[in-house]
Amino acid sequence: MKITKHNLLLSLTLMFAWITATAESDFLTKPSDSSWANEIASPEFVPVEQAYSLEVVAEDQRLLLNWTIRDGYYLYRDRFKFGSVDTSAVLAAPTFASGLVKWDDYFEKEVEVYYQQTSVELPFTSTADRLSLQIESQGCADAGLCYPPYKQWLDIDLASGIVEISTQPPNTAEAPSNPGDSTSLPLALVLLFALAGGMILNLMPCVFPILSIKVLSFTMNHKTDRSRHIHGLVYTAGVVSSFVVIAVAMLSLRAAGESIGWGFQLQSPLFVIFLIYLFFVMGLGLSGFLEIGSSLMSMGQNSQSEEGLRSSFMTGVLATTVASPCTAPFMGPALGFALSQSATIAVLVFAFLGLGMALPFILLAWIPGLTKRLPKPGPWMDLFKQFLAFPIYMTAVWLLWVAGRQTSIDVAAAVVIGLVLLVMGLWLWKLNSKAITRILATATFAAALAVPVLAISEAEAEPDFLTYSPQLLEDLRGDNQPVFINLTADWCITCLVNERIALSSDKVKQLMRDQGINYVKGDWTNSDPQITALLERYNRSGVPLYLLYPRGQGEAEILPQILTESMVIEALKKAAI
Repeated sequence: MKITKHNLLLSLTLMFAWITATAESDFLTKPSDSSWANEIASPEFVPVEQAYSLEVVAEDQRLLLNWTIRDGYYLYRDRFKFGSVDTSAVLAAPTFASGLVKWDDYFEKEVEVYYQQTSVELPFTSTADRLSLQIESQGCADAGLCYPPYKQWLDIDLASGIVEISTQPPNTAEAPSNPGDSTSLPLALVLLFALAGGMILNLMPCVFPILSIKVLSFTMNHKTDRSRHIHGLVYTAGVVSSFVVIAVAMLSLRAAGESIGWGFQLQSPLFVIFLIYLFFVMGLGLSGFLEIGSSLMSMGQNSQSEEGLRSSFMTGVLATTVASPCTAPFMGPALGFALSQSATIAVLVFAFLGLGMALPFILLAWIPGLTKRLPKPGPWMDLFKQFLAFPIYMTAVWLLWVAGRQTSIDVAAAVVIGLVLLVMGLWLWKLNSKAITRILATATFAAALAVPVLAISEAEAEPDFLTYSPQLLEDLRGDNQPVFINLTADWCITCLVNERIALSSDKVKQLMRDQGINYVKGDWTNSDPQITALLERYNRSGVPLYLLYPRGQGEAEILPQILTESMVIEALKKAAI
């Protein structure tokens, strides 16, 4: 395959992955002061100021802060922050009301939250007639949206008790000082941090192999000074422009109300799976099993052609893409500063991150003495290239773990199956050039991409269920409710096929909802005496077992071990009568 076609394919793939990663944000909220948000927001969620309304009462050297919380929304207790804008007031420890303890998927721990309303008592001492405070809170919606931290400023006339609430800091007062706050850093220092953080990104295991091969091929093929200079600048343009695109996309989503930061692409399971495939293919190329992968690793070898310039640019794009799982030292203060500033300053910081990442390559391109210090080409290069494949494989394994944590073990297994199909498709493609073989290879490639996507959609399509227990079944039967029991296990292939084909269809789920049929699942993946007892009650020694209890006190109908959608629908209609 020619390099031109390969670069075009890679460009389209990266573009598709980027669109996929950002498309999931279409449901975000719509702040009234953001033109970006107006374009991509959904009316399903309300702006943060409508979700959480604040009333303040000042009396007897204390403030009563009363939040009214919209239905379906909640506030985190440990995300409240209070600070005095001036030095004339001293705040004491706030007193919080008791909230609801719940498991939070975002923080992956139990947190205390407030629904409907909450009040905070904030004692203070002040020698002035007015009190200026900054308040920060953060909340989420049950439907899945989490707002970024929401800052408000209070200007209180202590004599009259009149309180003014604003979302903008007062012009005449200094903001609360915080030594650890990156917003207080000088811009020049932040840009220096960004430059250093970008340089260190080159040492990360997901980026270093690509740039190592690029540098070696660069020193072998770009002989003239002019050629080295041009390719260095084009590579830099690829890196910097990619960072700018990330910055614009991230700022757009944050303006729409999403709490995201560097690496937000990894919050999309589809984008994570794309990176797994990409790293796996790059690893095969470095290991020598895939010729197209080798050309991917050595982009930009032809210094005299337009193809070589496009290759150098795409190497910069690729390096930035694979750097997204990494955060280097010095990047934290720079990113924290960027996300608290205007869009122009934020984009400038990200551009310096890209410039720092490209800086080592620029130095090699423009300082001939550095190129001469590199090791001379030889057989060791191929061995070194093969060694660099292993950190790429390890990165793919780590991303597979991330995808499994984001979704389920079923999706992680589907990704592994997809990788096997990918290798099978490559084997078929290299087997011979016959049309039928190429058709089979193309179909295998399509299956490799479709398997994880289908696994994610099926995981989302699985109907809600109740976990089986004898007490639950007795209670539901006592209320004369129809019950469908699915006794299954993860290692039972027949069980999994039945769930995919017959039990997870939209018609079956809708019928269960319409007829008020309770879907109960008993998981026998691990030993469970209660499920074993139910199996023995119906003279079964293993799963699957499907029991359908009709409305009333009739006996359960035992469905066949191999189900079809029509069979389940017919049985459900009878049970609901």
